[in-house]
Order: sequence, then structure tokens, then C-alpha cells
Amino acid sequence: MAQTPDSAPGTDALLVVSAHAGDFVWRAGGAIAAATMRGERAVVVCLSYGERGESASQWLQGKGLDEIKAIRRGEAEAAASALGAEIEFLDLGDYPLVESREAVARLVDVYRRVQPTVVLTHTLRDPYNGDHPAAARMALEARILAQAIGVANSDGTFPTADEIIGAPPVFFFEPHQPEQCDFTPNVLLDITDAFPRKRAAMECLPAQKHMWSYYTDLAVRRGVQVKRNAGPNLGLAHETMGEAYMRHLPQVTDVLA
Repeated sequence: MAQTPDSAPGTDALLVVSAHAGDFVWRAGGAIAAATMRGERAVVVCLSYGERGESASQWLQGKGLDEIKAIRRGEAEAAASALGAEIEFLDLGDYPLVESREAVARLVDVYRRVQPTVVLTHTLRDPYNGDHPAAARMALEARILAQAIGVANSDGTFPTADEIIGAPPVFFFEPHQPEQCDFTPNVLLDITDAFPRKRAAMECLPAQKHMWSYYTDLAVRRGVQVKRNAGPNLGLAHETMGEAYMRHLPQVTDVLA
């Protein structure tokens, strides 16, 4: 598997592993837009289209499975474009999203191709949607396997030294009901400048229009927490918007800040 030119060593790349076609927008749209606004690469991998469990309005209109998948794909592509991100779909199916060796192997290929410096995905617990922790488990397993030169790519070939990834930090983005998912945020991200792009991406998902106000309001609340935890000297704007994350692995640093 050849490394693409825009994932050359030294290029910051954000990889987002999303269970369904809308998850990355609601939960990480600000982080994605902020990264691309800095000139970094952002790649979203949708494991499914959310065609069965998150497309009720389309089913109620009498649409069929293939048509719904096409609609969700188009919406997700438009949302990714609004955020400045690349997007790809593994079409693994949802409700349930089934974990498999084959799916993990395909994710290993993605890791080695993108060479991410940061990974975002779901929490490992979500009693309301088993697809979310399934996506997280596969994302974490693929991250480990992609570091091993003795683990083959999905086509059976073994990776070169250049294809082996390092150890990118992993952040879990905020689930819809955080208290039930053992989500305790320890990273608050200022997305004030990026929020207009996130809002534009949300509006690319009309099938879940009820989520627009929910995640706008959440950004306001997390923005208040950004200000309260940043201290008065940063001069953050009154209308600060935020996203919350939970770091999965220890931070490595030579300076405490």
C-alpha cells in the first residue's frame, strides 16, 4: 500500500473514526474544522452510513435501503466538505455494527495510509448505542496493529518501514448522554473560530435536524467551561464555543502546562 504524498512524514493529520455518517459532525466537527483551518489534513472514516438505526425519517417516507445509504453518503460528503475534510466509507452496516478481523484490517490500512498524528473516536461505553463502542474498540485495535511491521496489510503484503505508524494520541469525543457513558472530559477545545464551519456541516444533515440546536447549545456550554478553566489572562471572547474530549492514553511531555 503506497503512502500518499499528502501524508508524508512531518505532515500533521487528524484521523476520525466514526461509527455512522453523522457522528463526526455532531461530536468532532469543531476539531476537524480547526485542524483544516490550520492547514492540516483531516480524514474521516465512516464505518457505516447509519442507514438502519439513524435514518428513521427516510424509512418513514418509504425509501429503500440502497436509496437511504446513498442519501446518507451524500449528506456526509457535503458535511465533510464544509469542514475541509476528506471522507471515506467502509460500509460495514449498522444496528449492529459488527466487529470483525476483516474490518480491523481495513482500518489498519487507513492508519498506515494516513499516518495520523491525532485520532478521534467514540467512547468505549455507550449503553444507548452499541455501534459506538464497537467503533472505538476497532479503532484502538487497528491503531496497535498498524504499529507492527509483522502485521500484514489487508491485501496480504507486509508493510514497509515507512508505512508503520507511531503512537498517535487518542481522544474520545463527547457522546450524546455523557453521564451514562463514563465520559469525564479532561480536554476542552476552543472551537470559536471553527464553529461556523461546524454549523454549516450540521446543516448538511437535514434527516437529523433536531440535533442542530442540541449541539449548538452544547458548544455554548462547553465554551463557558473553556473560559472558566483557561484563566482570565487569555482574553477569550464572551461567545467562546467549545468541544469536550477525554484523552485515552497518557500525555508525553517535558513541560507541565
